[in-house]
Parts: sequence; C-alpha cells; structure tokens
Amino acid sequence: MSAAQRDTERPSATGANGAGGLVAVPVPVSTPAAVPMPVVAPVPGNRPENQPGQPPASDTPPPGGVSVPRQRQDSAGGAATFTLLVVGDDPTDAFTAPWFQDGTGPRIRILRARNLTAASRLLTDDVHCILLDLPDVLDSLPRLLRIAPGTAVLVLTDGPDDGRAAEAVRIGAQDHLSRHEIDAAGITRAVRYAVERKRADLAQRQLTETRLLAQENRRLERGLLPTPLLEGASLRFAARYRPGRSRALLGGDFYDTVRTPDGTVHAMIGDVCGHGPDAAALGVELRIAWRALTFAGLRGNTLLRTLQQVLEHERADDEIFATMCTLDIAPDARSADLHLAGHPAPLLAAPGRVPDLLPYGEGGPALGLLDDAQWQRIPVPLDGDWSLMLYTDGLIEGRIGEGTARLGQDGMVRMTARLLAAGLRGEELLDAAVTEARELNGGELTDDVAVVLLERPPRH
Repeated sequence: MSAAQRDTERPSATGANGAGGLVAVPVPVSTPAAVPMPVVAPVPGNRPENQPGQPPASDTPPPGGVSVPRQRQDSAGGAATFTLLVVGDDPTDAFTAPWFQDGTGPRIRILRARNLTAASRLLTDDVHCILLDLPDVLDSLPRLLRIAPGTAVLVLTDGPDDGRAAEAVRIGAQDHLSRHEIDAAGITRAVRYAVERKRADLAQRQLTETRLLAQENRRLERGLLPTPLLEGASLRFAARYRPGRSRALLGGDFYDTVRTPDGTVHAMIGDVCGHGPDAAALGVELRIAWRALTFAGLRGNTLLRTLQQVLEHERADDEIFATMCTLDIAPDARSADLHLAGHPAPLLAAPGRVPDLLPYGEGGPALGLLDDAQWQRIPVPLDGDWSLMLYTDGLIEGRIGEGTARLGQDGMVRMTARLLAAGLRGEELLDAAVTEARELNGGELTDDVAVVLLERPPRH
C-alpha cells in the first residue's frame, strides 16, 4: 500500500470492536472538484468535537506535580476512557483504529507518533500511557522516561520470551506487550494495569521521599535542640518542649541554660511571634546568639539590645518580634537578676511559701518593636531552697473547658501550687503541668510550649 493510499484511508470505528478486528475502509478520493474532501485525523490538543469518532477529552488538568492522569467518562456517561500514545512506525498497521474497546470496558483512545521527538509534542495532560515500539527500544526507553516521568510506559516486544521485556521493566517500564496480544482485550488489560502500576509507583516514591525528608528534618531539629551546660552548678535543671506544628520537633519557642566560668548560671526562654519553620529557625538563631553573647560576657540591657539587632537582621519582615526572659543566678544561688522583654514573669516557689510570679512592672518591650528600647534589671532575692519556673505563653493561653476562658497566669500559679503540694518536683512537675493544661484545653495545645525549671535542692 502506498503512502498516498494510507493517507486517504480512515478506519471504521466499528473495526475497533470487542473481537479486536481492524478493518481499513477506503475513503473515496474522487469528490466534487469544487469541494475537496479533507481527511480528519486525531490530533492531540484539539477539542473533542473536532475529532470524529473520538470520546471527549477532559479540560481539567491534573492537580499538580508528577501524576498519572485519571481516566475520564465519555459525554454520554458511558465507559471511562484512557489515552494511549503509540511511539513507532507501526509497520503492521495494528494501531490504525482511533480506539480499542473490549466489550463494555473502558475505551482506549489511540494517538500515534513516529519517534520520541514527535511524541514529546503530543504529550498532553490526558495521555495516560505510552506504548514504545522502536527498534532501539532499550536505548530509547531511558530518554522517554525523562520526557514523561509521570506517564505509564509499555514496551512492545516480539513475544513473551523476548529478552528485552525483562530489561525494559528493570529500566522503568511498567510492563511489556507482545505483538500477538494486540487486540481489544490485550490492549485494554495492558493499559489499565500499566496505569495502576504507575500510580502505585508514584505514590510509593512520594511516600518514601516524604519519610526521608521527615527523618532528615527530625535529625536536624534534634541537633538544634539545646544541651544545657551546667557542669559544676549546684542547681537541678528540667525542661519540656512541645511545638505546636504537627510532627515537628522545633517551634518558635526557644530556651537555653549555661554556667559561665565565674559560677553564674544564666537561663533564658523566648518566643518568636508566628508559627511554622521560619519562626523555628529564627528562634534557633536567637538562642545560639544568646549563648555566644553570654559566654562573651554580655549581660542585661546590653545583651538584649544586641539580640534585638540580630532579630532585626534575620527576620523576614519588620512585623516580626520576639519576647524573652533572661535570668542570671549568682554563684551562691541566693540572688538573681531578671530582665523581661515583653515576656511573662517566671514563677518562684519555696518551701513554706505560696508560689507566686516574680515582679514584672519594670519589664521592657519585646525585641524588635522599639529602636531605642531599654530593659531594666529586676533584682530577685533567693533564700534557702527554691524552684524557678520559666515558661512561654503557650502554657497559659489554653482554654478551660468549652468556653472562651483561658488558664492564664493565675490559673497556672494555682495549678502549680497544687502539684507542688502533692510532692511533685523536677521533670514530674513539668510533665504534670503540661498534661493538665492540655486536658483543660480539651486536646492538644495549639501554640508552642516551652517550660524550664531550675531548682536549688535541699542540702543535707
């Protein structure tokens, strides 16, 4: 058959029937001279109504990312439709029909391209599967996989024992199809299986990538959590940290505790406004800066002004600020200097005394709000045995019951007093406080929570 004859032939849609018969019906060339009869061939990207005998294509693109297009329903609400792009010369004219259909199963719409260059131009969002039928199939397959990473791929082989079949699947094809299986049933089965395997492969790959990313993030975040440096101190330390972000280890809250060579114990807790990884990253930067500046000898107002400069340089916009509480405990643990930058005052508890909040009237604004801000030193006397609890507002802003009432600082003081009266200390005290605040809230606290406890234990 000559090329001219093939170009003037159009297969009858009835040739793609359940029996798999392919009947080429000649189209007469001798039409009236004034009105030549055009030959309409399926062209990807055209509107469905411009393709005689074709089921309509979907105008809705996939939701994004690398994904296999889903089958669509035809205009009459009948069988679903898959689109198969055949890449090769098709010397046997096995794919001249516009579609295959096995009984009432899905229709397999056929598009054709002679080579990979032509195939790349025909790859639209509604191509579900590619059938590769090139002489150098194993050399062409890797290139095709790069061109169409989200599309299922079949390889046409000479038979089930063709050695190229297993190698093609190993390289990345979903399956192979023997030439003797080219009928409606074989094509339908192969395309459906290939598409589902591709969906499963992509889902598994996405799951694996998500798990690896989560593991890497957890390793990174775990490495960024503080390690208190209190060697030689007579104080006991405990901390609890609960980020508000789901499946995260770090939030916008941050804390740290170190002991400098002069014997002073320095403690800090802070809270970056906002949520998410950006707030967590800024909190880590402020914590590391605080530790470095503290070891460098900066204290009080000078330290906070320097940290404000760090915040101003590192924040994403001028609206971001951070609250902070710093505490410098004297080497003999009998006094401390407190500085508050828009942060809730710590709680002080001692045997025989009702727990209460430290004075906060001399506190200054949060970091990042005022260029000329000043933070006054608040002296704190510490006698005998004591416990100091530093916390972020995530602990006190949880709701109480079904209403809009919050736990608040007064509620936290009463709760802590009751837990201390029950004999809880250290990590047990913090665990019980965070657990009770969560239970009062009726579920997980939505904001980040950080709590630090420093205790001067009884001396025997």
